[in-house]
Amino acid sequence: MKEKLTLLWKKYSHAVLLLYFLIYMPWFGWLNGYTPTRTDLTEIYCRLDDLIPFNELFVIPYFLWFAYIAAGFVFLFFNNRRDFCRMCTFLFVGMTTCLIIYMIFPNYQDLRVDYDTLGRSNFLIDAIRLLQQGDSPHDVFPSIHCLNSIGMNIAIAKNDWCKKHKWIIVAATLLTISICASTVFVKQHSILDFFGAVALSIPLYLISYVIPWKRLLKIK
Repeated sequence: MKEKLTLLWKKYSHAVLLLYFLIYMPWFGWLNGYTPTRTDLTEIYCRLDDLIPFNELFVIPYFLWFAYIAAGFVFLFFNNRRDFCRMCTFLFVGMTTCLIIYMIFPNYQDLRVDYDTLGRSNFLIDAIRLLQQGDSPHDVFPSIHCLNSIGMNIAIAKNDWCKKHKWIIVAATLLTISICASTVFVKQHSILDFFGAVALSIPLYLISYVIPWKRLLKIK
């Protein structure tokens, strides 16, 4: 029994990385309550936001984000330890950076639709209203929703098994694009939040996939 447990730990010890969520979730939850009370908030907005129409159909890819990220974690965890660790580096460093930015640069958006004057009602709009009841319009720049989608897309594109099944990479890329688009079409984010996520993805990619840490740190 002891030998089996030792083998399991050796094979799946990278599961320890998931302990990060014990730090992230309380931190994120605390910020959700604290940021709205601050008086030094900056509104995230640009004129391009006004040109993007509200479209409730995009709530579908918005919610698919949760399944996308969860499925990506499970797949990479069992498929390739190295890819899983690199993906976690990208996402966890990125999420931590976002929370630090929210603390230093508290921000919000005021783009949400007035549903009473929208002129239509359906179950997709009801889903968005329900979403927005529990999702604060604060701490939006950069968008973690977009950042994590981009990071997962990169991780899948880098995976050797997925490279042999190109349709998976194509599907992941199309889903990532639709998820990023959904954040602005359901008015959860300004387009600037997306641009911020893209900009942050560049150094995160270098940290996670380009810089030869083992050689620099002389790790065998």
